Amino acid sequence: MDVNKKFSQLEEELQPYLGLLGKAADTVLDQDVSSYPIFVVHQLSVDLGIPLLQRDEEEGVKWSVNATTLEELVTKQVVQNEKIDSFKKVYKNPNANLCLFVLSDLGAQFIFIPRKDDSSAK
Repeated sequence: MDVNKKFSQLEEELQPYLGLLGKAADTVLDQDVSSYPIFVVHQLSVDLGIPLLQRDEEEGVKWSVNATTLEELVTKQVVQNEKIDSFKKVYKNPNANLCLFVLSDLGAQFIFIPRKDDSSAK
Protein backbone atom coordinates (compact mmCIF):
# COMPACT_ATOMS: atom_id res chain seq x y z
CA MET A 1 0.00 0.00 0.00
CA ASP A 2 1.46 3.37 -0.94
CA VAL A 3 2.04 6.12 1.62
CA ASN A 4 -0.74 8.45 0.42
CA LYS A 5 -3.29 5.65 0.50
CA LYS A 6 -2.12 4.70 3.99
CA PHE A 7 -2.52 8.28 5.25
CA SER A 8 -5.95 8.64 3.61
CA GLN A 9 -7.01 5.45 5.39
CA LEU A 10 -5.62 6.76 8.70
CA GLU A 11 -7.44 10.07 8.30
CA GLU A 12 -10.67 8.19 7.58
CA GLU A 13 -10.22 5.95 10.65
CA LEU A 14 -9.57 8.98 12.88
CA GLN A 15 -12.48 11.03 11.47
CA PRO A 16 -14.91 10.20 14.33
CA TYR A 17 -12.33 11.42 16.87
CA LEU A 18 -11.21 14.68 15.26
CA GLY A 19 -13.59 16.68 17.46
CA LEU A 20 -12.04 15.11 20.58
CA LEU A 21 -8.53 15.84 19.30
CA GLY A 22 -9.51 19.41 18.48
CA LYS A 23 -10.82 19.95 22.02
CA ALA A 24 -7.61 18.50 23.47
CA ALA A 25 -5.52 20.80 21.25
CA ASP A 26 -7.62 23.79 22.39
CA THR A 27 -7.02 22.83 26.03
CA VAL A 28 -3.25 22.66 25.49
CA LEU A 29 -3.31 26.05 23.74
CA ASP A 30 -5.83 27.79 26.05
CA GLN A 31 -4.06 26.71 29.24
CA ASP A 32 -0.67 27.83 27.87
CA VAL A 33 0.71 24.31 28.22
CA SER A 34 2.33 24.64 24.79
CA SER A 35 1.91 26.40 21.45
CA TYR A 36 2.65 23.05 19.81
CA PRO A 37 0.06 20.37 20.64
CA ILE A 38 0.90 17.03 19.00
CA PHE A 39 -1.02 13.77 18.91
CA VAL A 40 0.90 10.50 18.99
CA VAL A 41 -1.06 8.01 16.87
CA HIS A 42 0.06 4.43 17.47
CA GLN A 43 -0.89 0.78 17.68
CA LEU A 44 1.76 -0.28 20.18
CA SER A 45 2.52 0.79 23.74
CA VAL A 46 4.12 4.24 23.82
CA ASP A 47 5.44 6.22 26.76
CA LEU A 48 4.62 9.67 25.39
CA GLY A 49 1.95 12.10 26.43
CA ILE A 50 -1.44 11.50 27.98
CA PRO A 51 -3.69 8.75 26.56
CA LEU A 52 -6.87 10.12 24.96
CA LEU A 53 -8.05 7.07 23.05
CA GLN A 54 -7.10 3.45 23.62
CA ARG A 55 -7.50 1.09 20.70
CA ASP A 56 -8.17 -2.00 22.82
CA GLU A 57 -10.77 -0.35 25.05
CA GLU A 58 -13.31 0.76 22.44
CA GLU A 59 -15.00 -1.29 19.76
CA GLY A 60 -13.81 -0.46 16.25
CA VAL A 61 -10.94 1.78 17.36
CA LYS A 62 -7.86 0.86 15.32
CA TRP A 63 -5.45 3.43 16.75
CA SER A 64 -4.50 4.70 20.18
CA VAL A 65 -3.94 8.44 20.50
CA ASN A 66 -1.90 10.26 23.15
CA ALA A 67 -1.73 14.04 23.54
CA THR A 68 1.76 15.48 23.86
CA THR A 69 3.69 18.65 23.06
CA LEU A 70 6.82 19.64 21.19
CA GLU A 71 8.44 20.30 24.56
CA GLU A 72 7.88 16.72 25.74
CA LEU A 73 9.17 15.32 22.44
CA VAL A 74 12.34 17.40 22.88
CA THR A 75 12.72 16.33 26.54
CA LYS A 76 12.37 12.66 25.54
CA GLN A 77 14.76 13.23 22.61
CA VAL A 78 12.23 12.30 19.93
CA VAL A 79 12.95 15.73 18.41
CA GLN A 80 16.59 16.78 18.69
CA ASN A 81 17.44 20.25 20.07
CA GLU A 82 18.99 21.32 16.76
CA LYS A 83 15.75 20.42 14.93
CA ILE A 84 13.41 22.58 17.06
CA ASP A 85 13.56 25.65 14.79
CA SER A 86 13.04 23.54 11.65
CA PHE A 87 10.07 21.83 13.30
CA LYS A 88 8.50 25.16 14.29
CA LYS A 89 8.82 26.39 10.68
CA VAL A 90 6.85 23.44 9.25
CA TYR A 91 4.34 23.26 12.13
CA LYS A 92 0.97 24.38 10.81
CA ASN A 93 -1.51 26.65 12.59
CA PRO A 94 -2.95 24.49 15.42
CA ASN A 95 -6.29 26.31 15.18
CA ALA A 96 -6.74 24.96 11.63
CA ASN A 97 -4.73 21.71 11.69
CA LEU A 98 -3.93 18.80 13.96
CA CYS A 99 -0.32 17.64 14.15
CA LEU A 100 -0.10 13.86 14.26
CA PHE A 101 3.06 11.94 15.09
CA VAL A 102 2.20 8.61 13.48
CA LEU A 103 4.04 5.49 14.56
CA SER A 104 3.23 2.73 12.08
CA ASP A 105 4.75 0.05 9.90
CA LEU A 106 5.95 2.94 7.69
CA GLY A 107 8.05 4.26 10.56
CA ALA A 108 7.56 7.50 12.49
CA GLN A 109 6.21 10.50 10.61
CA PHE A 110 4.66 13.86 11.38
CA ILE A 111 1.56 14.65 9.34
CA PHE A 112 -0.96 17.46 9.53
CA ILE A 113 -4.66 17.01 8.93
CA PRO A 114 -7.32 19.73 8.84
CA ARG A 115 -9.33 20.10 12.00
CA LYS A 116 -12.97 19.16 11.88
CA ASP A 117 -15.08 22.27 11.51
CA ASP A 118 -16.75 22.45 14.89
CA SER A 119 -17.40 26.18 14.90
CA SER A 120 -21.05 25.44 15.65
CA ALA A 121 -19.97 23.69 18.85
CA LYS A 122 -18.25 26.78 20.25
